[in-house]
Amino acid sequence: MTSPILNADLHCHSVVSDGTLTPEDLAARAQANGVELWALTDHDEVGGQHRAIAAAHAQGMAYLTGVEISVTFADTTVHIVGLGFDPDNEQLAQGLAATRGGRGERALDMAEQLAKVGIKGAYEGALQFVGNPALISRTHFARFLVETGVCRDTPEVFRKYLTEGKPGYVPHRWASLGDAVRWITGAGGMAVIAHPARYKFTANEEFALFSEFKQHGGRGVEVVTGSHSASEYVTYAAMAQEFGLAASRGSDFHSPDESHTDLGTLPLLPGQLTPVWELLAERIRHPAAA
Repeated sequence: MTSPILNADLHCHSVVSDGTLTPEDLAARAQANGVELWALTDHDEVGGQHRAIAAAHAQGMAYLTGVEISVTFADTTVHIVGLGFDPDNEQLAQGLAATRGGRGERALDMAEQLAKVGIKGAYEGALQFVGNPALISRTHFARFLVETGVCRDTPEVFRKYLTEGKPGYVPHRWASLGDAVRWITGAGGMAVIAHPARYKFTANEEFALFSEFKQHGGRGVEVVTGSHSASEYVTYAAMAQEFGLAASRGSDFHSPDESHTDLGTLPLLPGQLTPVWELLAERIRHPAAA
């Protein structure tokens, strides 16, 4: 279990947050694609973890508990993945509940902005795509705008409406980086910077993110992930080595119709890196223990 040569997918989303498949369907899809170690990492929510554990074991897969926490760093939303924690930890649950709390108000503000540019009923429309109303997000609005023909696909929605400077964009103040790392580590898990290439930081800002993350006790970074290019694998493999961080691998799969990277289909981690699962070996839940 301690080799980089492992088909581990440690980043994906179910209907509990903004994915379109149930934890059970995700587990079946992961197993069919050859995943050996799996984690469900819903946004700011651990409500699907016990289902995911049972589903993974039913499919004969090893499992690591997971979550993806939204934080604000340098006025940018950054995602921190937690792996291998106790899903019933009370401090983690309270922190995630506080982080989720602002989503409903933000969604109403987004709908109001969209109405001003002629798109009516966006809040009610987005709710049709929400499995958990407490986790309504930009993704749900995007699905509504595609379904109603306003845009061809979700990337067009984000380009035209839901990114900074466009109608429909409403910023959200998330948890702090330190809070998120402490919640994860306090629950016995490991904090991992998710898809670092997505943040478009300057070199100085990125250095600050990695430095502060490590100071707070963060221990990993996603090197191989669905939104990274081959050259970015190399860049963040080097960053992992520079900062002494373990490397993670995950598709960030949301939906068969929307995600261009399927569960379990990424390249393997570069061999010179320490995989996160090597450091989390005692936290992996094997089927035999089910």
